[in-house]
Amino acid sequence: MSVELDVFVGNTTIMDEEVYQLWLDGYTVNDAVKVRMEGGVMEECEASADVLLSDTMDQYRTFQMCERLLHSPTKLANQLLFQITPHRQAVLIERYYAFDDAFVREVLGKKLSKGTKKDLDDIGAKTGVTLKSCRRQFDNFKRVFKVVEELKGPLVENIRQHFLLSDKLARDYAAIVFFANNRFETGKRKLQYLTFQDFAFCAGQLINNWTVGAVDNMVEDMDVDLDKEFLQELKELKILIADKDLLDQHKSLVCTALRGKTKAFTEMEANFKNLSRGLVNIAAKLTNTKDVRDFFIDLVEKFIEPCRSDRWTAADMRLYLTHYTNSAHILDTFKHQVVWDRYMGVIKSCIFKMYHD
Repeated sequence: MSVELDVFVGNTTIMDEEVYQLWLDGYTVNDAVKVRMEGGVMEECEASADVLLSDTMDQYRTFQMCERLLHSPTKLANQLLFQITPHRQAVLIERYYAFDDAFVREVLGKKLSKGTKKDLDDIGAKTGVTLKSCRRQFDNFKRVFKVVEELKGPLVENIRQHFLLSDKLARDYAAIVFFANNRFETGKRKLQYLTFQDFAFCAGQLINNWTVGAVDNMVEDMDVDLDKEFLQELKELKILIADKDLLDQHKSLVCTALRGKTKAFTEMEANFKNLSRGLVNIAAKLTNTKDVRDFFIDLVEKFIEPCRSDRWTAADMRLYLTHYTNSAHILDTFKHQVVWDRYMGVIKSCIFKMYHD
């Protein structure tokens, strides 16, 4: 008896995005099969359990073979082994470099070294992220850091060009690189309320305003290192608290502008000198590596916590810092307006982001 078969042969690589995500999340083949079965794929495709297992194993093999190309995404577009459409390539790359906010929050600001990698078991247990996924994410952070740390030019753009990531993901990686390079402290209990996106926003402000690249966009390490010349100039701001007449004048100008505009005025007036000393002292100490690391802790302890204990609203905070910054321009003997604006522009933006009333 003769049987007629229609056979179609193609060389397009078939990739199921759901299976890819299961592979990225560190599921074993058997666990992935269970998830697919629970999702109803067998009824959908009228497939047996054996076929589903075979399909999952086949896709896992494909992903493992693709993985070395994903380490250098530009190679994926130029290879001939896998016929993958440009759109699908972009999806594979973006998802491979995606990360869990809970995981990155645990490693943010830590050295991307073997020492930190040894802690991944504990981090995985704490965050609910599988060890395999933790390793992939950590290795991605390390890989991006190594590639871009010595490159000239804007950090975000370098990441986008070398790893073909979306603008949003490239900015998030820029924050991770920047925090790892400067070793900012993010793990203290007082900072636990802050999310990765809070820190990523602040990193963007620091990169765009306080790095060497904010002044000259074609120098080595431009967006990774803080501008040492600027940090040195910040010491000049101490006159605002060291000169008693200037401190009193600044307080008078700010309080005149605030009177009648907020219920927290009494507390603002009473605490003006302590709050001003807090912000100016943070500026003056940033030439020390340790004080750079403690930047966020200092903002919380010296400014955010006192304001929170006085029950300032976010609107109060915005009003106060706006007048505090602008009033310094009216002070006759204060000659450091450019440095002041460069400093306070970032401070205001970071505090607004970090102040959850």
